[in-house]
Amino acid sequence: MALSVLWAGLVILSTGFGAASGRMDAVADAALSGAASAVEICVSMAGAVCLWSGVMEFMRQAGLIEILSNFLRPFLILLFPNAGRDAETMAALSGNFSANLLGLGNAATPLGIRAALRMARDSENHTASDELCRLVILNTASVQFIPATAAALRSAAGCRTPFDILPAVWITSILSVTAGLVADFIFRRVFK
Repeated sequence: MALSVLWAGLVILSTGFGAASGRMDAVADAALSGAASAVEICVSMAGAVCLWSGVMEFMRQAGLIEILSNFLRPFLILLFPNAGRDAETMAALSGNFSANLLGLGNAATPLGIRAALRMARDSENHTASDELCRLVILNTASVQFIPATAAALRSAAGCRTPFDILPAVWITSILSVTAGLVADFIFRRVFK
């Protein structure tokens, strides 16, 4: 709601300033070129999402996702001991984290939602459990080894080396996950 008000306000202000300065033609040109750029980026992103979704499906059929999930399972059971008792929740968590590691937020989201819904079934008084909050923290921080979506956006914007951000992505991913888990640990101790 707040963003809708913000964007509406910006459109009204820019149109008003364009009219007051007698430059409505420049406002119209900017609006049309912005819309054209948005369509170009959407088409580029659709191609990248299709490519990486195909890679993810290939990995699933080849059994690579299962290998990655099995590799992640001990770590996930440590973070989510209650969810570890349910095979379906664990499968959704493993898939979610596998997709996030590959930078496929679009593929990770449905799995994260499935895991969250399964975790919420067991919650008391319709409040989020510690594990559900931890899932939100980890999905927000999102450790990525291959930032596929960010690289696709950079490529669509004309970057010749879209993956040169890898070291920065790795460092910030590790720092953000660490900060989120430390905050989770501290707040659980303080507010229990």
